[in-house]
Amino acid sequence: MILLDYRDRRPIYEQIVDRFVELMVTGVMAQDSQMPSVRSMAMELSINPNTIQRAYAELERQGYIYSVKGKGSFVAENRHIMEKRGAEMLKEFRDLAEQARSLGLEKEQLLGVIRAVYENPAVQPAANGPGMPKGQSRQPSADRTGTAREDGAGKELREEGETS
Repeated sequence: MILLDYRDRRPIYEQIVDRFVELMVTGVMAQDSQMPSVRSMAMELSINPNTIQRAYAELERQGYIYSVKGKGSFVAENRHIMEKRGAEMLKEFRDLAEQARSLGLEKEQLLGVIRAVYENPAVQPAANGPGMPKGQSRQPSADRTGTAREDGAGKELREEGETS
């Protein structure tokens, strides 16, 4: 259900929050379905239960789940989740559009990407590069620390002194 990336710079509880939000928004976790118990999640992920508790507290603070005393935590109303995530995405999209404009990208280029996504959902140009089908992505390049990057940017960077 949840995979952790220990090389990710984000705290583990944030990774857990993000993954649960993704599962709720995509409908994998239905409205009013019970969340896994803190203890079972901690055992499954081999992490401290306090980390899971912190993730659940953050999910509840953001309105994605609600708690019932003595029963556990449950997924909140899906409509609310979808509206909230939609608003977040529109803000992110606006920020990206402003960045694209400042970099000199033409409006028609952006509209072309949007059309491609809506007309052919199997192609995700924004995530994988132009015309890359879902499930296929460019190999991640490595940054100077040797950590894989998912930004699809150019060639792999090698640590100084490393030869091919």
